[in-house]
Amino acid sequence: MKSILFTLTLSLTIQGALADEAFRKVCQDKIAEANGNMTIHGEDGWLFLNSELRHVAIGPFWGEAAAEVGKASKPEWRDPLPAMVDFHKSLNAEGIELLLVPVPPKAAVYPRKLEASLSRKVELALDTFYPLLSDQGMQVLDLKEAFGAAEGHYCKQDSHWSGRGCELAAKKIVEFVKERDWFKAAPRETYASEIRPTEITGDLLSTVQGDPPAKETLPLRYVGKHEGDVLRPVAPDASSPVLLLGDSHTLVFHAGGDMHAKGAGLADQLALQLGFAVDLIGVRGSGATPARINLFRKSRSNADYLKGKKLVIWCFTAREFSEASSGWRKVPVK
Repeated sequence: MKSILFTLTLSLTIQGALADEAFRKVCQDKIAEANGNMTIHGEDGWLFLNSELRHVAIGPFWGEAAAEVGKASKPEWRDPLPAMVDFHKSLNAEGIELLLVPVPPKAAVYPRKLEASLSRKVELALDTFYPLLSDQGMQVLDLKEAFGAAEGHYCKQDSHWSGRGCELAAKKIVEFVKERDWFKAAPRETYASEIRPTEITGDLLSTVQGDPPAKETLPLRYVGKHEGDVLRPVAPDASSPVLLLGDSHTLVFHAGGDMHAKGAGLADQLALQLGFAVDLIGVRGSGATPARINLFRKSRSNADYLKGKKLVIWCFTAREFSEASSGWRKVPVK
C-alpha cells in the first residue's frame, strides 16, 4: 500500500513539475515573440501583461535568486521577504493584524487563455513562497484556486481583476475576519447595491496596434446609499478599523477616471459585506514600497492615525514580488 501511495505521489509530483516547465516555456516564448511590447496576445482575444508573464517565467525570486531576477535598481532591494516580515512585525507591535492578499497572475489562473495546450492547473514559485511567509507568522490569502474555479474573475483586455474578482476577494476577506471580536462589536450600516453592465477601455487594449477589437463590457456591482434615484458611492473612512493598502487593484472600479468606474471596486465590496466603510491608501504605482511610504507619511502627520486600526489588508499584484522597480525597502509604519 505504501509503495502504491509513494508511486502515486511521485507521479503527481512529476506531472506538476512538467506542467510548470511547460507553462514557463510558453511564457518565455510569448515574451520573445512580443519583442518588447507591453501587451501579449493569448487565445480568443485575451490579452496579458508582458511583465506578469516574466514574473511567472523566472521561477524563484527571493533569497539568493532575488539579486539576479529582481527589477529594483539596487540588489539589496530585490528580495521581498525581509521587508515584508519587517512590515508584519511593525504592525503587530502596534496591535494591528496584517492580511496579505496578492492578486494571482491572470495567466496562472487561466493558462488556456494564454495557450490552448496548457494544463488547467499550473504550479508557480508563488506556491513555494507563500508558505515561507506563513512560517514567519504572516497570513496570506491565496486566491488562485478560488479564482480558477470559474471564469470571469479577470478582465480580458485589462491587467486588473474584474468586478467579479473584487467581489470574490471581498467575500474571502470577510470570511477571514468575521470571527474577530472587534469585527463583531463594530457598528454596522446597510448599503444598497445594483449590478450594471459597464464598458471599459482596458489598459492592455489601448496598446494593441492596428484595428483593435471591440471593447469588453463587465457586470459591475455598484455599492452605496440611495439619494433619490442616485446611488452615491461609499467614501473611505479614515477612522475605520480596517485599512486597505496597495496598488491599483485597490483603486480599479473604485476611483473613477482611468480606473474605469467609481463605486464598484474592492473597497466598495468590502463595505457592502463588512457593513462599514474601510480606510484606503491606494497608489497607481507599486504596492510594494510606495504604498507603505504613503502609510508612513500619513501616520507621521497624524500621531493618532493608527489608533483604532485592527486590520491592514495589503493587496497588490503578485508580479510585484519580482517586478517592483522601486524594490522592497524596509519602511517604518510610524
